[in-house]
Amino acid sequence: MKTDRELKDLWIKFFTNHGFKRIPGYSIIPENDPTVLFTTAGMHPLVPYLLGEPHPYGDKIFDVQRCIRTNDIDSVGDDSHLTLFEMLGNWTLGKCDKKEMIKLSFEFLTSPEYLNIPVERLAVTVFAGDETAPRDEEAYNAWKECGMQKIFYLGKEHNWWALGGGVGPCGPDSEMFYDTGKPKCCEECSPACDCGKYLEIWNDVFMQYFVKNAGEKAEKLPRPNIDTGMGLERTVSVLNGTKSVYDSGCLKKVIEFIKEKAEIKYNEENARSFRIITDHLRSSVFILGDARGVTPSNVGQGYILRRFIRRSINCARNIKFDCKYFSDIADIYVDEYGQDYEDINAHRDFIKEELQKEVEKFSKALEEGHKEFEKVIKGIEKHKEFASKTGEVVENKISGKAVFRLYDTFGFPFELTRELANERGYSVDEKEFEEKFKEHQEKSRVAAAGVFKGGLADTSKQSARLHTATHLLLAALQHKYGKDVKQRGSNITPERLRFDFNLDHKMTKEELEEIENFVNDAIKQQIPVKCDVMTVEEAKKSGAEGIFTNKYGEEVKVYTIGNVSKEICGGPHAENTAELHHFKIIKEESSSSGIRRIKAILD
Repeated sequence: MKTDRELKDLWIKFFTNHGFKRIPGYSIIPENDPTVLFTTAGMHPLVPYLLGEPHPYGDKIFDVQRCIRTNDIDSVGDDSHLTLFEMLGNWTLGKCDKKEMIKLSFEFLTSPEYLNIPVERLAVTVFAGDETAPRDEEAYNAWKECGMQKIFYLGKEHNWWALGGGVGPCGPDSEMFYDTGKPKCCEECSPACDCGKYLEIWNDVFMQYFVKNAGEKAEKLPRPNIDTGMGLERTVSVLNGTKSVYDSGCLKKVIEFIKEKAEIKYNEENARSFRIITDHLRSSVFILGDARGVTPSNVGQGYILRRFIRRSINCARNIKFDCKYFSDIADIYVDEYGQDYEDINAHRDFIKEELQKEVEKFSKALEEGHKEFEKVIKGIEKHKEFASKTGEVVENKISGKAVFRLYDTFGFPFELTRELANERGYSVDEKEFEEKFKEHQEKSRVAAAGVFKGGLADTSKQSARLHTATHLLLAALQHKYGKDVKQRGSNITPERLRFDFNLDHKMTKEELEEIENFVNDAIKQQIPVKCDVMTVEEAKKSGAEGIFTNKYGEEVKVYTIGNVSKEICGGPHAENTAELHHFKIIKEESSSSGIRRIKAILD
């Protein structure tokens, strides 16, 4: 049996031996990126370098990156879907040598020293070509030379990568699949099918093109790149021959723990509840443990976190699993991942405290939901009483709209509403509830699915100015309240900045004016913005603000604004504070417990 650790170590060994340099993984909370709530792929934080900015580690790099994707949240509980996963990635920047990358991919997959997968159990796909770009015969021939037997040409739907919106770098890709041994579903059976015969484990993206405007023809990218990604958990499952990703490693350990403590025995019908608890609590541990700091709330990342925890509570109720054991599950995950992600280890107690706080809050919400349920019943009874005088027939049915309000506003599980309704001789309008739920899903998908919209980190001049303003804002807050004030989140669009920070009180009008004046004074001084590349240790010794790890020797960018601000950060920035013109705070509010939020503009 292969473990997660063994696969990571093989990945590190392989690419180190082939001249790639390992870069540190990024925070799971994106910095200054308005387009996504979480880091959704290994390439996500690397977009500036894919667009041509030189990377401090050179042009051949690799990493292990923690990622969260919520667009498939409703599929969690099946054999393969997870909200959190670790992505093994590597990049070649500034050139696109397909033959070399395909050769490396084949070697890692099939070499006895590494994954040792028989070539007959592998299949690959390459781009079939269309009006955007020609058939990728180069990739096809490279796989042939390696000895690959099953090669499929597929169209843009399957083998073309682009940023969301179709604008930016793009190109053909080549996907690698494990043949599960299941019989063909038809004569044309291929990795494009959903029959389960082929399971994707790796993807090589060849970023050879660039689209300036949506709908326009792709042009050749002056500095092409190769971006690859392998999902750790799914690949470990394949190597171990398990039916599900939950049958290996730490996920299996947590499943077994829940089985031991739950009053209801594990079976095929309730397996989904066991798996959702396992998956969602792991994601919650990673979010709560992240150095950027997110707590449950009703907006943004905090909303997703709250949803993870409350879904876990609902599923725990389904199998009679006491939520007091959430802390034990958190310990299992911190013990497993703390060695790779120092911030999770450092926040062990905080993670467990926040989980229990949310359990208590949800218990109170359920009490409120019960009261609201009674109001709904009382309202129907009054309607029936009035209708009896007019001859109107009123069904003993709770509307889907009312059921959804109980679910959405009070976190009241649909199953619980239906159960209580049946006890009182009522039914629920499940069809209308499903319609309302799908509307809700679509809104959530747009807000938090983690799809890229025309570029990950907006590099426009206006965004660069606002990005620089966040550095001055943090400096102003620390000048006023002390160095214990830290950034807890940032979201920048070309129109405004949003900055979260820890503070124990609502700011007064006088305090806000003081912060504004500090920033505007720095703008008036016309201070140059200087960028230096140094090791993390050097940055720490220099007094730079940032999230430090124990991985000394890794290089970072440090932006210095005179004697006002010094921060570890990755662009874009203004060249001089004079470019910011004038800073104005438009709103100060609570983001979550102990976290304040400032929204500001430059005019």
